[in-house]
Amino acid sequence: MLAPVEERVNVPIDDPNADTEWNDILRNHGIIPEKPPSPTGQIEEILIQGRNLAHENRLVGKDLDELDELEDLEDENFLEKYRQQRIQELASLTKKSIHGIVYHISKPDYAREVTDASSKFTVLVLLKGTNAESIVLSEIWEHAARLYDEIKFCEIRAEMAIENYPERNCPTILVYKDKDVVKQVVTLVLHGGVRIKVKNIEDILLEVGAIKDDDVRITKRRKYDAQNEDEEISREGSSIRASKFFSYDNYEN
Repeated sequence: MLAPVEERVNVPIDDPNADTEWNDILRNHGIIPEKPPSPTGQIEEILIQGRNLAHENRLVGKDLDELDELEDLEDENFLEKYRQQRIQELASLTKKSIHGIVYHISKPDYAREVTDASSKFTVLVLLKGTNAESIVLSEIWEHAARLYDEIKFCEIRAEMAIENYPERNCPTILVYKDKDVVKQVVTLVLHGGVRIKVKNIEDILLEVGAIKDDDVRITKRRKYDAQNEDEEISREGSSIRASKFFSYDNYEN
């Protein structure tokens, strides 16, 4: 408890938080406040909790082949739990697999193939133009349709769907759920342009809730991308080292 204001004495203090005998005496007499608890213990506890959580979740996202490779390193019962989880996830995906292709539709088909169909599952519509982005996205559309075959991917020429639809707005992606448009993407300016990838389509599907972030297909793709990125960095490093070698060699000669 601090001393009343009128009883306090001005005592010279270099550092009130220092661990000194003098400061301890002052604290005991209420001249300076108690030293705040050190955050070190809390930080260590958080780090331990983080390590424990990472250890518990070390098998999350691994496919069946990767789990099999860990047979000699992990407890069999622990592995079997994740095997069964992966098998159930794959079985669930197989059960939902009813499309797997791009539906090329015309305007008379639109209400039936898109609006009405969206009451059963998510429907993505590509309004395609003749520009480079439309051509590239049309190819990506095919890959995405095969990968996420529980989702219906449709494609239609923009001017067939909407009269006088401007080419500058192509390609346009419309996402339907429960007979409503829940997402609209006009051109690929925010999605990589002509460098668009299936990942960009996945981001849209995640945003509208058509797939989940822990979907085995996404985790597998992310691992593949990470491996490719590491290989690319390694190649770039080798290329830089080689260029330095040749430049030094030429300099010496």
